[in-house]
Amino acid sequence: MQQRQEKTSSATSVATHCPYCAFQCGMLLGGSPQRAWIEGDRHFPVNRGGLCLKGWTSPETLAHPERLRTPLKRQPDGSLQPVSWDEALESVVQHIRAAQQRYGREAVGVFGSGALTNEEAYLLGKFARLALATSQIDYNGRFCMSSAAEAMNRAFGLDRGLPFPLEDLAQAEVILLAGSNIAETMPPLMQYLERQQQAGGLLITVDPRQSITARSGQRHLQLTPGSDAALANGLLHILIRDGLLDEEYIAQRTSNFAAAQAMAAAYWPERVERLTGVPERELTEVAHLLAQARSAMVLTGRGAEQQRQGVTNVLAYINVALALGLVGRPGSGFGSLTGQGNGQGGREHGQKANQLPGYRRIDDPAARTHIARVWGVDERELPGPGRSAYEMLASLGRPGGVRCLFVMGSNLVVSAPNALQIEERLAALDSLIVCDFFLSETARLASVVLPVTQWAEEEGTLTNLEGRVIHRRRVFSPPAGVWDEITLLCELARRLGKGQYFPFSKARDVFEELRRASVGGLADYAGISYEKIDAQQGVFWPCPAPDHPGTPRLFTEGFPTSDGRARFHVTHYQGPAEEPDRDYPLYLSTGRTLAHYQSGSQTRRIAQLQALSPEPLIEIHPTTASECGLNDGDLALLSTRRASMQGRIRVNETIREDTLFVPFHWGDAQAVNRLTNPALDPVSRMPEFKVCAARIERLENP
Repeated sequence: MQQRQEKTSSATSVATHCPYCAFQCGMLLGGSPQRAWIEGDRHFPVNRGGLCLKGWTSPETLAHPERLRTPLKRQPDGSLQPVSWDEALESVVQHIRAAQQRYGREAVGVFGSGALTNEEAYLLGKFARLALATSQIDYNGRFCMSSAAEAMNRAFGLDRGLPFPLEDLAQAEVILLAGSNIAETMPPLMQYLERQQQAGGLLITVDPRQSITARSGQRHLQLTPGSDAALANGLLHILIRDGLLDEEYIAQRTSNFAAAQAMAAAYWPERVERLTGVPERELTEVAHLLAQARSAMVLTGRGAEQQRQGVTNVLAYINVALALGLVGRPGSGFGSLTGQGNGQGGREHGQKANQLPGYRRIDDPAARTHIARVWGVDERELPGPGRSAYEMLASLGRPGGVRCLFVMGSNLVVSAPNALQIEERLAALDSLIVCDFFLSETARLASVVLPVTQWAEEEGTLTNLEGRVIHRRRVFSPPAGVWDEITLLCELARRLGKGQYFPFSKARDVFEELRRASVGGLADYAGISYEKIDAQQGVFWPCPAPDHPGTPRLFTEGFPTSDGRARFHVTHYQGPAEEPDRDYPLYLSTGRTLAHYQSGSQTRRIAQLQALSPEPLIEIHPTTASECGLNDGDLALLSTRRASMQGRIRVNETIREDTLFVPFHWGDAQAVNRLTNPALDPVSRMPEFKVCAARIERLENP
């Protein structure tokens, strides 16, 4: 394993940011790709020098022996073989033209990523709509933040994961955290919760597992998987019943409370206890703790959001925050914890199926006119909305569906729900083009693989979970034969006859156009520059003018809605798409572990991380394990209505007796997302990763 080198007195370093989660820790990186040294940036206000194990080991992918350094092309014998860039790009152009000539322009699709920089995400959206003239573009953030984003847009008129600076977390007397295991998924953020508790604050967690984060708090509501809306509605019922509302705030700053109040009447505590498994006394205590606090926050994560009713769940928690008058107050509020490195910026500037840059809707005539003017085209040339991520993937190779797919920064075979079907659909394509730096499970299926730069080899901006736009600096030159995504997209556009719209040679040029495109949008970056980011250690959007300081805290005076008010919603509980039954008597939930990130394409190649977590373990309660004849370390067969996988048992008292948990960072036969349910939220189109019916049995003959 590559060893982390200590900084010497003569060493020089570059301030940049971690490639992984949306916390976007600042780090100092130096040395060489082969012998890099790293330390946390103590001057960056977000992480204050802290890094997690993934951050400390992140340079080890840069010179990894499995790194792709030349394009690969599928040969007649079925093998992938090295070819020149010219041959690879000509092959990509031929695949695109063949699909569009035979099936129409919508036969080419694009799948992006929340790992791309703002510049890359912007350019990918422009590439799809101008160079390819297709509406078929979406990205893997649809599987991450789409439910929270839709809920915040509906309630507040704007989606920024945390509409307040991270520093506010430490000031809250009470925090209700639903569906997030921060201690493993975003460890440096725990410093804010630790400061909050050191000042006498309370952390209340809502999770079917008593995770490491839950064990660090003072209260834990261990709800039945998929019952978040019922629990939040029960809290609202108690707030109303016990006279704990902020009636002045409701009257002056919100609308539609009467409808939410009528709905909440149906969620009396005894009923909520039956639906959620959370005792009435615990629910009542939590409602009173939130109401009595001088400052309080309600936060959600993927546990509450990756469900068929994810938007409803988040809106139900927002109802609680609005009823208490929390939103827009310092040290208080509602927020959702963005997951991917650029999960926030990646959903703002045009790689979503229904979106144009600046967080504009693609079906808004004014938005279309503005973007067409910036791009120098007739508005009629812009396609309309496309399919959402899973719906596009389900269409692959089918009549009327996508026949040629261009993938940038995503490993679909591991990260998509019902992954076996997705693998089948990828195989049904006429052609698959994948841009990656490793031969991932998805790249192995490609017609053409294009090797691209990694995080430390590129410059650009990202937007972290609090809406702070930051500067990723280039530290090292990429290996010979590797291209950056901006050069790649511009060259493909040129070969497709659209080069005049892609005159960019570097990220800063793209950012200047992004600024113009975002003018007047919800996510307005017009007043942000690289120099301003460096001077201020990041700039919070919206920032509409060069002399504007940015907006760390939103909603202090009003909301960007038609009447300036936040909106309550009716949030009836519906239950998951699959409930346990005789054949599949348990709930299966999925998530992350400390050692790995997303599909594991990077972290599974780092020896220290792989040694810490070499395989997916199936967490099961001791009582359930005993009933199934299972012991710790046994090999078991886990099955749902879609597929089965083998895994070793981890007996754990911190999980509910009716629930199994498996991390999703592995591929092939260890891919738990082969088992997950692709049932979609009707609004956000988020798949139901977090809840499905399952069974477990001892595997006698592995």
